Amino acid sequence: MKILKRILIVLFVVQGASAQQIAKYAGEFLSIGVGGRALGLGGAYAALANDASAGYWNPAALARLNYPEFMLMHDERFGGIVNYDFGAVAIPFGTDVTLGVSIMRLGVDGIPDSRNALVDRNQNGILDSTDFIDPSKVTYFNSADWALYFTYSKRVSNNLTYGINLKILRRGLEVASATGIGFDIGVLYSPRENWFVAANMQDVTTTLVAWSTGTNELISPTLKLGTAYFIDLFQGRFAPTIDVDVRFENRQFASIAHLGPISFDPHMGLEFDYKNTVALRIGYNDVKQLTLGAGLHLRKLDIDYSFARFSEENDLGDTHRISLRMILHEARFARTTE
Repeated sequence: MKILKRILIVLFVVQGASAQQIAKYAGEFLSIGVGGRALGLGGAYAALANDASAGYWNPAALARLNYPEFMLMHDERFGGIVNYDFGAVAIPFGTDVTLGVSIMRLGVDGIPDSRNALVDRNQNGILDSTDFIDPSKVTYFNSADWALYFTYSKRVSNNLTYGINLKILRRGLEVASATGIGFDIGVLYSPRENWFVAANMQDVTTTLVAWSTGTNELISPTLKLGTAYFIDLFQGRFAPTIDVDVRFENRQFASIAHLGPISFDPHMGLEFDYKNTVALRIGYNDVKQLTLGAGLHLRKLDIDYSFARFSEENDLGDTHRISLRMILHEARFARTTE
């Protein structure tokens, strides 16, 4: 913890001494969410997370894992124009520590670049109706945002865990690229049996994103608060869950609620898991989407699907997400109990 404190102090000093600019929405791609289960619940997952995606939602929750596991997700948005992929691995160490690595990519691939493909038929340097594009001279490029998370999570007691993320960002366009580094700190607490509360301060030191053009952006912190409760009923388990994203970017009318420069965006979800075999989910997220989801539990594999639709007037198409969770559920891989 002493090393962590020193790192945070250095980052605060360095970033505070630099003449940077807070960029509203600069970290928006980090707030999309991961995992079919979580997204089926509208992204209300900070207190409910118990799989490899916990490194993203709340690093403290990764300490819940007792077996190594892997997760993969694919998400197509806006009619397949945007591809969003996620992968994670989490490994328990000793009696109370879990380490994890997660990677995300949001990209638009195969973008045509016709800047060098214009044929000026009159060769007069002035565009007119006789000019055309030579397809053989069109090239293609990708625009992608990457995020790599390294997670350390520790169980302090039966009721309390905490976790830390180191995240490295990479953003690429045809004409410029950027690199960033940031930290998240999370806690998870159970005040009573079946009730959990969580807090995850994302980009706690204010994440610096430095562009190759010389422009620097700062991603301001976001406080994610959440709670979840388990209710055993009808041979299954209900899990109502609520998260609230508290931002300090002066979003005002771009948020569901605001108080001056502070904005509040809620996420709500309800899951019913029948005999730990089949799960049904419904949720509502911060962009005012109703989400639906379902999950199938096998011995070492969970398959989760979620669906979301934009309003008809936006005509942005449906969003389908599917994720696979693979668990090495064998005694030889189990967390050490002593």
